[in-house]
Amino acid sequence: MPPGESDKKEDLDERIETFKSELKQGSIEGSYNVALKTVSLLVRIISQTKWTTAKELMDIVRSEGKKMMASQPSETAVGNMVRRVLKIIREEYASALKGSSEEGDPQESLAKLLLAEGEMDDYSGTVLNLKCHFAENIAGQALEHIHSNEVIMTAGKSRTVEEFLKGQELAMSLAKADIETTVINDSAVFAIMSRVNKVIIGTHTVMANGGLKAINGSHAIALAAKHHSVPLVVCAAMFKLSPQYLCSYDQDAFNKFLSPHDVMDFSEGEILSKIQVHNPVFDYVPPELVTLYVSNIGGNAPSYVYRLLSELYHPDDHDL
Repeated sequence: MPPGESDKKEDLDERIETFKSELKQGSIEGSYNVALKTVSLLVRIISQTKWTTAKELMDIVRSEGKKMMASQPSETAVGNMVRRVLKIIREEYASALKGSSEEGDPQESLAKLLLAEGEMDDYSGTVLNLKCHFAENIAGQALEHIHSNEVIMTAGKSRTVEEFLKGQELAMSLAKADIETTVINDSAVFAIMSRVNKVIIGTHTVMANGGLKAINGSHAIALAAKHHSVPLVVCAAMFKLSPQYLCSYDQDAFNKFLSPHDVMDFSEGEILSKIQVHNPVFDYVPPELVTLYVSNIGGNAPSYVYRLLSELYHPDDHDL
């Protein structure tokens, strides 16, 4: 192998290992950043790895993708991006077979298609402004769902939901306005829900059946909303849509656990030092509790998720 190519391979391997290490340590904040880094790394793999056929390229992407996914199974954005890239390669290969006027170079076409869909904003070894694209498209639909004098309940600190609540055009004026906000704890959700007009939350993953994996406490909020007939609106960019199902509530791939120190102070009292506390990050919310998904491509009911899956991913890539 020529010295130049050897250096490129070492650089690529180092980038892959660094990314896997960051996934294991949980040092990448937010699904958006995970998806962004995954796509950027896959583009490098395609451009810096030798391949001659579409099958060879897909085998490379699938192999490297599996290694990334294994680093943090609960981070579904990695697998979603791997599947999206595989479908793009399939489409470009099919286009080349049909005698398209384009040459059908998957590397170049990958960049063009990701650019068109907002998954990349530039291709030249850098990826820019992905978040802005999704947030603007979702926030632009806010006026269709939020009306004056409504009481809105939300949970967590989703930046997508924040942009949605502000609205695209009203962000500046609302930031300067005196917006009344009340913070409540989880135990007060049911009591307050009767006064709420709409619940708007973010999500970590949209599951294949239309359910979702969201911040812990979301299931209780969704149940309370259902009881009081309050609409539950979920803001979710399409890179969060996964072909995975919830097989069991205690599977390792679905949830992850953090230190319970943030929810309980073990330094006070002898009894507290002897108990065990589980602090799960996510809740599963079944599709029957969700009213509407608002994504960067519009609003859809949970029952429409299966159609979106067929548009974004190839059936053969659901199980990598």
